[in-house]
Amino acid sequence: MKIGLVQYSPMWEDKKSNKEKISVLLNDKKTEIDLLIFPEMTLTGFTMHSEKFAEEIEGESFIYFSSLAEKFNCDVIAGIIEHSSGKYFNSLIHIENDGKLKNYYHKIHPFSFSNEDKHYSAGDKPIVTKVNGWKTGLSICYDLRFPEHYRQYGRNRVPLIINIANWPDTRIDHWRTLLKARAIENQCYVVGVNRVGDTQGLHFNGFSSIYDPMGKTIVSVENEERIIIAEIDENIVNETRKNLPFLDDIQSI
Repeated sequence: MKIGLVQYSPMWEDKKSNKEKISVLLNDKKTEIDLLIFPEMTLTGFTMHSEKFAEEIEGESFIYFSSLAEKFNCDVIAGIIEHSSGKYFNSLIHIENDGKLKNYYHKIHPFSFSNEDKHYSAGDKPIVTKVNGWKTGLSICYDLRFPEHYRQYGRNRVPLIINIANWPDTRIDHWRTLLKARAIENQCYVVGVNRVGDTQGLHFNGFSSIYDPMGKTIVSVENEERIIIAEIDENIVNETRKNLPFLDDIQSI
């Protein structure tokens, strides 16, 4: 499967400008891909103004990303701010190449250090979706620090885990190390898509990355604002798990 990681610098709380910016980036895309992945809260940045920017699951942002899925004939994973049942969620949406909503995930671990938990409700379950036939575990940013979340995906033998983020450069070594650890311990590909640029006193240097089931870096890009394209192979996951059947030894504690 060929994946495009959209590493870009969003304009703060400006959905219109960010749609235009993304469209320009995608118009430079020369290669056909199966899946496009965008950072957390793709069109706003990591805002705490949930009530101002929240939408229904198939609202304005969904319509935009749905049009991209149809235009480029690929699945799309993006971050939105969702309003549902009187609550606000930091959400990830998965749209198939026909433009239809396939699945969604609510961030289970709001980032209390920045008061995200005061403005967003926590999700209550991990979600496995299917991308181009691949079982895929979903996660958002701070979730990455909680391995028990990902272990459920390992138990489910997913070959791919995705994390979308707004992860600042002050803790970027944590980001890179944790992505790699999640790949090694669950013997699968892990894809992390982070933003770049400066906003609200923070600097983001990206390091959007893909790690293979042995923890080898497939791609990792610092600072550049572009679509990072790489290919992954499910046979590598199967071979790794067959030759090193570590997941069979998981004990419930």
